[in-house]
Amino acid sequence: MAPPDLDHAHFLRRAFTVAEETAAEGSHPFGCILVDGAGRVVMEQGNAYLPHRDMTGHAERVLATRASQAFRPPELMDATLYTSAEPCAMCAGAAYWAGIGRIVYGLSEHRLKQITGDHPENPTLDLPCRTVLASGQRVVEVIGPMLEDEAAVIHERFWAQR
Repeated sequence: MAPPDLDHAHFLRRAFTVAEETAAEGSHPFGCILVDGAGRVVMEQGNAYLPHRDMTGHAERVLATRASQAFRPPELMDATLYTSAEPCAMCAGAAYWAGIGRIVYGLSEHRLKQITGDHPENPTLDLPCRTVLASGQRVVEVIGPMLEDEAAVIHERFWAQR
């Protein structure tokens, strides 16, 4: 099934809300949602750094794992991952391996690195997800950065307090 005309700004702002909720719980301010081919939100995930200080607990990686267990490949090919920040190399790879067909992100990795600097809890790779995904054997559509200034606000607040 071809995906409907999606309101990217609407769904991206939902991912921002998940990131805000995650930050309010004390974890890193990253959030994402998965929208199926019919335009329904079928999954949400905030950063899972806490409680175990899991440096691989990125929202997108955890969601990709959950999605690959819950949905069949054709469903994921029609799905869109909306994420508050550009997926890092690990998360882009996880989305690729899960079979997710499209990624829409807010804050770029480059700008995130400018905000976080060399913070030990967020050693940003500053590697565009497009670069990672372009090396794969199937196409993953990437849209972003989008609403980047809006996406940056939560990170500017959060990392200034760390």
